Amino acid sequence: MSLTRRDFLKLSALTLGSLGALAFSPYPDPRDEREIPLLPIARIAVDRQTAIYREPREHSWVVRWTLQDELLNIYYTLTPPDGPAYNPFWFRVWEGYIHSAYVQTVYYRYNTPLESVPESGQLAEVTVPYTQAYQFSRADGWQKHHFRLYYETTHWITDVVEGPDRQPWYQLTSEVTDYLIYYVPATHLRIIQPEEIAPISPDLPWEAKRIEISLERQFLTAYEGDTVVFGAKISSGLGRRDVPAGTRTPKGEYTITSKSPSKHMGSLSASGAPGSYSLPGVPWTSFFIYDYGVALHGTFWHNNFGVPMSHGCINMRNADAKWLFRWVTPVYEYPVSDRRGWDVRGYGTRVSVV
Repeated sequence: MSLTRRDFLKLSALTLGSLGALAFSPYPDPRDEREIPLLPIARIAVDRQTAIYREPREHSWVVRWTLQDELLNIYYTLTPPDGPAYNPFWFRVWEGYIHSAYVQTVYYRYNTPLESVPESGQLAEVTVPYTQAYQFSRADGWQKHHFRLYYETTHWITDVVEGPDRQPWYQLTSEVTDYLIYYVPATHLRIIQPEEIAPISPDLPWEAKRIEISLERQFLTAYEGDTVVFGAKISSGLGRRDVPAGTRTPKGEYTITSKSPSKHMGSLSASGAPGSYSLPGVPWTSFFIYDYGVALHGTFWHNNFGVPMSHGCINMRNADAKWLFRWVTPVYEYPVSDRRGWDVRGYGTRVSVV
């Protein structure tokens, strides 16, 4: 029997339980109608070719190659015996199966815009798969910026303006420089409330908290005294030479030196040069080698934790990086009283890289 796409979507809904009446997304993708908007969506997170396979294994027949930022319904997740063991998750999509390594799981969630923001700035996160940034000048009017801002990245709102569609848009200002300003629809960002990032165990003595990062196991463990309070898979730096000569995370004893809930990493412009990158809004960064820019932080450009992937930093799932940001010292105080509070510096929690 040959199933149509609509039949397949309906069967998937029945398999996963009652999801209510089927509805159409307001922004349908030409390759997939996304008739079940409550299901998660796969965003292809890399510019390299990523395959949709006929079966959930890497040596299966390739149905086709995907494009960066392509959006696909995820009907269900499975863990076939072929793995790979460190990351066994595969997603069922319309044409077949795709491994989770280079897929960011996203949703469409729209928000009520603020009427105004404090002069010190308002922290917010993107809640749609991606939003196209724009820039504005009196001479040229509204023009597309070279940035797209991605799901769960964090940004500082510094104003509310009327956008090119005459709807509320947020002005965003980079923490790197006041000259890097861009705009996105206000409905695409969710305001982060103070209780979400309130410190965890702030009254413990400084020496009671410590982090151990195992490069061999690609795993991070957080301790309070001798008690494990948190653990997570990570992706450390690639290569054979340590930062700064190479991109491998250096072993050693460090402390957290700086924390920022939103950090622009890489170039301030997307140059397209080999090896270059520009990542606005990297969430929940906790630097432990500040001079070389080595930090613990959230990651939206891959989902392949358990193997080295980075330029030296410790890549983490966004939720894991957020928990750690709240737990490590120095304590981050939010809301901020002025823009100097967008990051905090100090002699913080110990970090052992082994």
